[in-house]
Amino acid sequence: MPLLAVLWPTLAAAGLALAADGARAQMSGQQVYETSCASCHATGVADAPKFGDKAKWAKLIEEPQAQLTAHGWIGVRAMPPVGGNANLSLEEFSRGVAYMARAAGARWADPDAQMMAAIKDEIIKRIEEVRRAGAKLP
Repeated sequence: MPLLAVLWPTLAAAGLALAADGARAQMSGQQVYETSCASCHATGVADAPKFGDKAKWAKLIEEPQAQLTAHGWIGVRAMPPVGGNANLSLEEFSRGVAYMARAAGARWADPDAQMMAAIKDEIIKRIEEVRRAGAKLP
């Protein structure tokens, strides 16, 4: 089955979440962390970098914000796509990543329109990289 066909439900759900933003209040980065990320990042399950662990996050936050966020959105290592919460919009997910990175010392702002465009571009690049490599996403 083509990779895009496998990913389409996740990407479509993300698009629907973005389209529905006006229908519900958007969560802050802290709210996203507390409701979706803490289950792994508070405890370090499956080697997830713990919240505020500067040493574990250091290498990750060397990556550009858009790239790290996109890889997390698609799923990376043991992390499932969208952090396992398909109800998050891309913007909410991006705020959660920025919030966790800031707790580890990064100077990342919540994403603005320009950063969101860069994240979307990185998502497309990552999907293509994985497809070319013949690998599977989590």
